[in-house]
Amino acid sequence: MFEDQTFEVIMQRMLSRIPDDFDKRQGSVIWDMLAPSALELEQAYQQFDLAVQWLFLNEDTPRDILVARAKDLGITPKAAEKASGMVIFNGQAGTVIPANTRISTNNANPIFFYTLNEATITESGVVSVPVEAEIAGSSGNVPAGAIAVLVDEIDGVESVTNPQAFENGIDEESDESLLARYFERISMPSSSGNDADYIRWAKEVPGIGYVRVFRRWNGPGTVRVVVITDQKKSPSPQMIAKVKENIEAKRPTLADVTVDGAKEISIDIDVKVTLNGQFDVETVLQQIKNSINDYLMNVAFFEQIVRYAKVGEAILNAGYVLDYENLKINGGTSNIQLNDDEIAVLGRVTLL
Repeated sequence: MFEDQTFEVIMQRMLSRIPDDFDKRQGSVIWDMLAPSALELEQAYQQFDLAVQWLFLNEDTPRDILVARAKDLGITPKAAEKASGMVIFNGQAGTVIPANTRISTNNANPIFFYTLNEATITESGVVSVPVEAEIAGSSGNVPAGAIAVLVDEIDGVESVTNPQAFENGIDEESDESLLARYFERISMPSSSGNDADYIRWAKEVPGIGYVRVFRRWNGPGTVRVVVITDQKKSPSPQMIAKVKENIEAKRPTLADVTVDGAKEISIDIDVKVTLNGQFDVETVLQQIKNSINDYLMNVAFFEQIVRYAKVGEAILNAGYVLDYENLKINGGTSNIQLNDDEIAVLGRVTLL
């Protein structure tokens, strides 16, 4: 808006207000006296231009401005959360595992965890202990068996491992997500427990990305809230409990609210593919899985049909695939219809 307010333009405007019988050439006393002010005004106009741009938030808005503007509507970025889960210590019976014992993954850049409470190895030689990542964020989402190092050595402990993957570590809310909630709040105004309220209350919980609200699902006054994560998966029971707790603190007095995670419907694929060259089968298979998974994530909670043709298109879009035939989805060749509280997730992919 103010990009035309350059040093030269401002300088010429200032000089035009001085009678021509004075020396106004560059290097003159008058020119030298006005130049610093013109330069400062040029920089001020540049800041004005940024300020006007930031009145209308977009994906290029700096985070500090976005956070400040969102706060005006009572929206704050969702904080990062630590991954947590259970690990198993093996060793001599009676060995005490103190609280805050450090353990880590066994790789070049280890992820550190600590035990949440004291535990004692049982007569069977094992004990399960809850642990939490030292640093909040998705970095703590390690696969099963990744934790294998006892950082704080304890006599009597022979090994440690996590039998199941950790999946509940959540990064701080991204600018994209915060901006989407900002626009959603404007386009869906709050009104005494309307659908927009339940959607907003659910999305205030870290990790929750998409919400559906069902009114009178079990009679008058009942509300069912179905949620999925930012990654288009059904949330953990702990996350669902947090959504329930947040809604209970804000819902209308007479509302009877139920919170559920969307039911995941596994989509199994059988297909014969023709490749456009000689490639490793595992590489091709992973490319196909990624492409189909992208399609399923794009339609989750937006379309309740897994379309046979779209799955075929996703296979063709995968790297190295020239053509395909004999495609079957869950054993058939038709679309898969989902209920309103269901999402499709990729299951088995078999190349015939």
